[in-house]
Amino acid sequence: MSEIESSAAAAGRPTIFARLAQFGRAALGVVLDTALPPLCASCRAPLGNPGGLCPACWSRVSFIAPPYCERLGIPFAYDAGPGILSMEAIADPPSYGRARAAVRYDDVARDLVHRLKYGDRLDLATTMGRWMARAGRELLEDADALVPVPLHWRRLWGRRFNQAAVLAQVVAATGGGLPVFTGALRRRRATLQQVGLSRNERAVNVQGAFAVTPEGRAAIHDNRLVLIDDVLTSGATIDACARTLLRAGARNVDVLVFARVVAAVQAPI
Repeated sequence: MSEIESSAAAAGRPTIFARLAQFGRAALGVVLDTALPPLCASCRAPLGNPGGLCPACWSRVSFIAPPYCERLGIPFAYDAGPGILSMEAIADPPSYGRARAAVRYDDVARDLVHRLKYGDRLDLATTMGRWMARAGRELLEDADALVPVPLHWRRLWGRRFNQAAVLAQVVAATGGGLPVFTGALRRRRATLQQVGLSRNERAVNVQGAFAVTPEGRAAIHDNRLVLIDDVLTSGATIDACARTLLRAGARNVDVLVFARVVAAVQAPI
């Protein structure tokens, strides 16, 4: 096992208390699955199979597909040809190469993300990660490894898992078995929640918040990486992570998320 894999394994090794909590949640889940029917992850309507969406919610999922901006993955109203960029990508180019998202961050996507992060619905990660792998197929074909956006240890302690790392494992398993460098990037200081902050405030909030670990520096050197996260809003967090990885010697950094905020479908530039 390599140093980075050892670090990732150590970081993901549960304590005795975490194991007891996981056992308790699993036991409770068995009881609830036996007593109650599976419910839609969004509207809570009864389902035939667990971990899915009812037909009504499924019809409201806004998958992102071409045509879109080559850099940011923002959908366009019509196809103007390959390699076309959006106004945002031209005016403020990101540090990363390309970004792709599976769906638009609408009501259903928000429900899925919130139930995964705050409702211990880890079963949803399988569906969400598979959608991500499909949306980011071209990125994964060009990549050497995946790097999940890290949580600060205090937030990880409270949440018990990093949703980005969970999604990265599903993406890796679905997209060809790429290694996941869970311990390569760390959040060295706690930051404010980005919700409610302006674009400039978000950028200031995450400035200097990330660092590459000593083990991670050796692992990512000259590698093509894909950053994994659940939601892309202003892009401040992702951009800060990408800059940190590039400064540490990564050859290239792309971005793959489950959902991204899209103000409106745009016309290509």
